[in-house]
Amino acid sequence: MKLYLFLACFMFFGISLSAQEKETTSKNPIFPGWYADPEAAIFGKKYWVYPTFSAKYEAQTYMDAFSSKDLITWEKHPNILEKANVKWANKAMWAPSITKKGNKYYLFFGANDIQNDKEIGGIGVAVSKNPDGPFIDHIGKPLIDKFHNGAQPIDQYVFKDKDGQYYLYYGGWKHCNVVKLSDDFKSVIPFPDGTTYKEITPEGYVEGAFMFIRDGKYYFMWSEGGWTGPDYSVAYAIADSPMGPFQRIDKILKQDPSIATGAGHHSVIQNPKTKDYFIVYHRRPLEETNGNHRVTCIDKMEFDENGHIKPVKITFEGVAASPLK
Repeated sequence: MKLYLFLACFMFFGISLSAQEKETTSKNPIFPGWYADPEAAIFGKKYWVYPTFSAKYEAQTYMDAFSSKDLITWEKHPNILEKANVKWANKAMWAPSITKKGNKYYLFFGANDIQNDKEIGGIGVAVSKNPDGPFIDHIGKPLIDKFHNGAQPIDQYVFKDKDGQYYLYYGGWKHCNVVKLSDDFKSVIPFPDGTTYKEITPEGYVEGAFMFIRDGKYYFMWSEGGWTGPDYSVAYAIADSPMGPFQRIDKILKQDPSIATGAGHHSVIQNPKTKDYFIVYHRRPLEETNGNHRVTCIDKMEFDENGHIKPVKITFEGVAASPLK
């Protein structure tokens, strides 16, 4: 009898473990915890996600990162950036954006949620030799610390154009600017016409700028609605230039009342081997009413024959394994 019970337990737990090991989709959320504003990137043979720790502003004093080889299993890298390494930051460290240049990684972030030009804060940049940090302040002060064209200095996205020039798209309060970055990422530099902060705000823009190139076209994306409400969503435009003009095309990510609300503030990655696109975003579980209770999710993003982005179906299943090897 004891032998029978032992074998039965072994078979039960063995089957359970086997089923767990054979998980075929990422599931949503893709990792536990309250995380928002996810920036996804690919470095080497790993996917990386850099989110905001979603809590009250006073508690947002550090950032974690997550990595995966296949979009299914994720490893947490805690405290890649901490307030202690950014002397001018004291709260609301959020919406990271990362790029690799040379042999270093540069993490752009917002801090302090400044409300006017007299407050200290804005958009900073930190640097590390590794994608999992530790990141330290690159210039000892904010890179952008003032309101230009009405844009609150938050929600930045660092973008490398086809010619190697790096730009920063950013802005809250329904205004979006683009600036050129210096080669060392220590300053912003003027455009040929002498202006430094160019406003490119499309119709409906609120925050959360993002850009990618597909088939020679520039896809500019942003978030609309209120971040604490169910109407938070993502829309996009297509242009022939990184400067636009950006004419709104459509909304492609929004809530599904049967799955989750507040789907927005996203990023996009593509498996270079399969050419599949994925949208990484945050949303709020149906049972949650706390504005900061947001989770990071991933779903497939597809295009029609005209190059337009199809509406994204948000799911509990997430996406299938997509290894980079």
